[in-house]
Amino acid sequence: MKTVDVVKWVATAIQLVGYGLTGLNIVPWNVFAFFVGIFLWFAVGVMWKDRAIMVVHVGAFVSLLAGYLNA
Repeated sequence: MKTVDVVKWVATAIQLVGYGLTGLNIVPWNVFAFFVGIFLWFAVGVMWKDRAIMVVHVGAFVSLLAGYLNA
């Protein structure tokens, strides 16, 4: 298994944990999980040289950070 595949699956698992924590209303741990997942998916975008993945995760990071700081 390639490094990018490991990062991709770890990021996916962490994102799913974030969704679960959100569903259970466990804050701020849900936000922290999403930050880690976003960072890892951004890294996957870099490894694949896929700008669309990078852009969507920068947007997700900015949106999540703004909401977190505004809460």
